[in-house]
Amino acid sequence: MTDRKTLNLRPPSEEKIDPETLNKKGRGWKISDKRLDALHDRAREMKRFASPANRALAAKFATANFGRYTFKRFAVVGSAIVDFNCHNLGMAIMIDEADADETLAKRRDKSLEAVGIRVMRIKAEHILENMDGVLERITLGMRMRIDDKQKARSAHRSNFNQSGTSERDRSE
Repeated sequence: MTDRKTLNLRPPSEEKIDPETLNKKGRGWKISDKRLDALHDRAREMKRFASPANRALAAKFATANFGRYTFKRFAVVGSAIVDFNCHNLGMAIMIDEADADETLAKRRDKSLEAVGIRVMRIKAEHILENMDGVLERITLGMRMRIDDKQKARSAHRSNFNQSGTSERDRSE
């Protein structure tokens, strides 16, 4: 028979919580409430005054059947606003408009990729001129991301099985 493991909690008086280390709202991102509210207001405004390319792609996403994968328009991810975000895949789509700041976009992409979100950039004129090609490219990107997630999951399981199974076998 194995020994039961119990959860040992410290009394609340012993725990010292630094208020600055607590994650605010925003799904664990360390962003102040004021900054997060401003980002959501900006995203709402961007949705209201969306570009023609953004509207066209949103219309296609609304009618497309991607199964369990959905794209949310003008989603706030961390401290960035992305044009389309698929939370299940960890994939963001950014539309490159003609007047976009390239250095800001690259910095935002690096910060998103640092937390595991793959960013796909699509030019606005490609969306307006060749929607079928853009949708094909997005579908291929989704398949690649699904494969990446499955490989990571299987690698995690094999690592867990190498360390976790042996401990379970010892306890039996």
